[in-house]
Amino acid sequence: MYAKFYKYRYQYLMILPGVVLLFLFSYIPMAGIQVAFRDFQLGTSIWSSAWIGFDNFAFLQEPQFWTVVKNTLYISVLKFIFGFPAPILLALMINEVASSAFKRFVQSVSYLPHFFSWIVVAYILQSFLTMDGGLVNDLIQKMGNEPIFFLGSTEWFRPLVVSSGLWKETGWNTILYLAAITTIDPQLYEAAKVEGAGKMQQIRHITLPGILPTISIVLILSIPSLITVGMEQIYPLMNSANMEVADVLDTYVLRSGLQQGYFGMATAIGLISSVISLLLVVTTNRLSRKINGEGLW
Repeated sequence: MYAKFYKYRYQYLMILPGVVLLFLFSYIPMAGIQVAFRDFQLGTSIWSSAWIGFDNFAFLQEPQFWTVVKNTLYISVLKFIFGFPAPILLALMINEVASSAFKRFVQSVSYLPHFFSWIVVAYILQSFLTMDGGLVNDLIQKMGNEPIFFLGSTEWFRPLVVSSGLWKETGWNTILYLAAITTIDPQLYEAAKVEGAGKMQQIRHITLPGILPTISIVLILSIPSLITVGMEQIYPLMNSANMEVADVLDTYVLRSGLQQGYFGMATAIGLISSVISLLLVVTTNRLSRKINGEGLW
């Protein structure tokens, strides 16, 4: 055991900072989970707060909480349905581009939105969609129609969230798939051409099976997002007009914990979300291993 450790001592030394950071910022803060079972008030310590059991979980009986859960699942399922296959399709299309220069250009342009913060994206949407001087509403009015209050509409909020997410992240998410495609043996494509296989047949029988392990891993890692849709995207677009469909678990926890001071309830909601996410990851990993033999562990 010691000889093996000594042999790989430099490798262990390289990963040591990551292990330390993981311990400091992921494991030590787990002691705060007990806030979900204590009457914690700002200004007191966790350890001195009274133990109240499951009283902080009373939100499970509130209709507002289940409305928030419904909104979360609705948005997350829509984002998953459109967002998961989009980078795969884009990676396949980029891979088929013959010109290397044009391929690099497309990759660079598609990656760029990822580096915009969601605050910047929200400002761009507001600039384009506002009723007073927005480009989209100007075009609608020129076509003889009435302007649409996109940012305050309960009907348009979810499409805006999904479409802005696709625009911002699809290009960046193609990196893994493009990297996986480069590992496929080029001789397979040459053999397929000799056999008379067209482009679609090559994609179906060579490219997709070649990147299937990567797709499986990304799927497993994407499943927890069904519970956390991303407060940084939702919160800048949320207002009193669209609150009915915009309020999700992340924003609900933010309001309850930081704005209203219900730290115990906010921690309890986060704990339940984490447990559900863990169960989803474990279940998806098992299904993935049974279907194609690939998984995280």
